Formats: sequence, C-alpha cells, structure tokens
Amino acid sequence: MSSNCKILGISFFNGSLKESLRLSKLGGLVVAPSGPGLAYDLTRCDVYKRSLLESDLVLPDSGLMCLFQNWFKRQKIKRISGLNFLKHYLDNYNHHEPFFWIMPNKAQDKTNRLWLWKNHGFKINDRESYCAPFYNKTGLIQDNILLSMINEVKPKTIFIQLGGGVQERLGMFLKENLQYNPTILCTGAALAFLSGEQVHIPKWADQLYLGWFFRCFFKPKLYIPRYAKAFRLICMLFKYGEKSPSR
Repeated sequence: MSSNCKILGISFFNGSLKESLRLSKLGGLVVAPSGPGLAYDLTRCDVYKRSLLESDLVLPDSGLMCLFQNWFKRQKIKRISGLNFLKHYLDNYNHHEPFFWIMPNKAQDKTNRLWLWKNHGFKINDRESYCAPFYNKTGLIQDNILLSMINEVKPKTIFIQLGGGVQERLGMFLKENLQYNPTILCTGAALAFLSGEQVHIPKWADQLYLGWFFRCFFKPKLYIPRYAKAFRLICMLFKYGEKSPSR
C-alpha cells in the first residue's frame, strides 16, 4: 500500500517504484524535485512552490531529504530518483501510445533522439519533439506554441527534459491549459544521463544516493557550488519539518 509523507508542506509519494509507475499512468503532473530546488526555489519562487503543491505525484528524488527523514525524523521514506523512474517508465512504455518530448537544446535533442531509437525503439519525428526556448528563471511560464503542438498531437505522455525549477513550472502551465489530461513527466536531466549528454551514473551509485558525487567529480565548477547550496535544505528540514517554509 502506498502513502504520502508531508515534508516542507509538500505531499511526497511514499511507496514502491512499481506503485508510482502505476499512478503516473493515470495522468497528471509528475515531478521529482531536486535537493537544490527544494533548498532555494521553494522559498524564492511562489510559482515553483505552487507547481509542487498542485502536482499529482511528487517523487522523493532528493537523497539528502530522504536520509534526513530516515535518520533524524525516524520516518521511513524510500527514495525514488527521477533517473530510476524514467528508466523503468521507458522499459514499460507502450509504443502504440503517442508521446511528446521537450528537450533543452538542439544538440541534446539530436543525441537523445538517437539514444531513444537505439535503446527503446522510439521513432521521434519533428511533430513529437520540441526544443524549449530560454524560459524566465522565476514566475509564470507561458508557451502557446508548445501548447498548440501538444494539443494537435495529443500524446499520452509528455516527457519534459529541462532543468529543475523550470520543468515544474512548465509542467503546471501545460496541466492547467491543455484540453485533455496526459501524463506530464518532469524528470530533469535523467535522459541526458542515459544518452551520454551528461556523465553516466551507475545503478549502484544512484541506489546509494551518490549521483551528486559523479556530477561533481566530472564537472566540479558547475555542480560543486550547486550541491553545496543544497545543504541549506538540512536547515530548512530542521526548522520547518512538515510545515511549508516561509520566505
């Protein structure tokens, strides 16, 4: 039986990977907020916060948050990483169902499409893929060109492969404005790790919450400052616990 765990005012899914996959197929917005996103965007962007609160399924992706809950709160919560979730989602995807991919740029669009074709048999044409423009860092996101494309294709699943803090707000925009109820997956850079656009994270490292270490080792200038900031999350967890943090 699955349940939810309230952390920082957000209702995180607390169950098995198999159950989370089943629930995701029902439609709605599925997000996997990162530790850095929770540490900073949650208190600095009301739209990001609302996107998590109004999501249909919030996966406990942050290893730091899960370790804190298990060690200090004595509240058992099993981490489900966006990477592992996407792997299993793709392994079980019905290719007869229409799909749509939102990529961060043309280079990743090309690499990711090739990887998806070779490894999962996805034949993605230009109507089923969209290179996102540069969205604003905070506030509402509105993309009527994307909205029109998706309403025309009517995919069963929309795969958003953008950075944390942006993908959740874009997902909420789509959820509120589409003419039907698809599954909208916000798994961040998970596909880039699989396709080789970003550093490969072994299964054992993901299970041991060490994905951050691999990122920091291969791109220290980019990821060390980012993950150092994530430790602010510990202070927030001690201070607020189940309650929603204030600005």
